[in-house]
Amino acid sequence: MNGQTNIKNLTGLLARLIVGGVFVYSGAIKALAPAEEFAYAIESYKVIGPGLSLLAAHAVPWIELYTGLLLACGIFTRSSVFFTAAMLAFFELMLGQAWLRDLPITSCGCFGSAGSNSITEEFLQNLALLALLWPAASYRRLSADGSEGQYSSSLLPLSGDETVRTDD
Repeated sequence: MNGQTNIKNLTGLLARLIVGGVFVYSGAIKALAPAEEFAYAIESYKVIGPGLSLLAAHAVPWIELYTGLLLACGIFTRSSVFFTAAMLAFFELMLGQAWLRDLPITSCGCFGSAGSNSITEEFLQNLALLALLWPAASYRRLSADGSEGQYSSSLLPLSGDETVRTDD
């Protein structure tokens, strides 16, 4: 392995640790707080009602926590990167529509009561996290499933263009 490859792989590892760490932290903060706090933040976006907000407030923190752990550890890396990107894109849509509608959101709910960034700051932070997912997905050698295709790195069946190496 040459020096440039090492740097790319370290970049992928660092990107996974940063994004995964943010999701673990965000999920843990919300999971440890009363669900009603997060449900109130969700309701402030004026997209879903109280019942679905409370359901989301119970589910989202744990989804963030587990996805962040999988990403940081490099387990099912492709799937966890894809799922994390989908969540971030959804969060961006929610922040964007709130900004366009000029909703009076004092806390986005992203980090529970620990965070009080503006919608613009959270939007930009999410864009940075999305950008970090590129090296996380591209340079997976230093992940638990990144040993040159030895392990399946997807929850989905192989698509035909991937091969799994078997050492007999």
